[in-house]
Amino acid sequence: MRDKIYRFMQGRYGNDQFNRFLMIIVLALFVLSLFGVPFAYLLAIAGMVYAYFRMFSRNIYKRRAENNVYMKYEYKVRQKLATWKRDMKQRKTHHIYKCPSCKQKIRIPRGRGKIEIRCPKCNHTFIRRS
Repeated sequence: MRDKIYRFMQGRYGNDQFNRFLMIIVLALFVLSLFGVPFAYLLAIAGMVYAYFRMFSRNIYKRRAENNVYMKYEYKVRQKLATWKRDMKQRKTHHIYKCPSCKQKIRIPRGRGKIEIRCPKCNHTFIRRS
């Protein structure tokens, strides 16, 4: 039986990160459909069909391109979350301000009173409490 599955999957794309993400979304939609959310069940079925279509597809080039697009967006989201987490850890000891002209983030230690801040990127100065 294992050999039959192995031979069937030869030349097919298989599973990747985008498929795992789709299956998590499908599972969440199935749970939402249990609570009576309209169209959640139909969206879950459509997502599952698309995930299996991708898994059994022989067009490996297109499936890899889809996965690369997904990975690019996932990387951006992970970077935003990491930046937010780092900023939250530093909130006790530092203020984080944005320069009014260029929007560069500037980290200032707390407890210095009113200070004049010079942006290292554009040399714009502004006054804030630290």
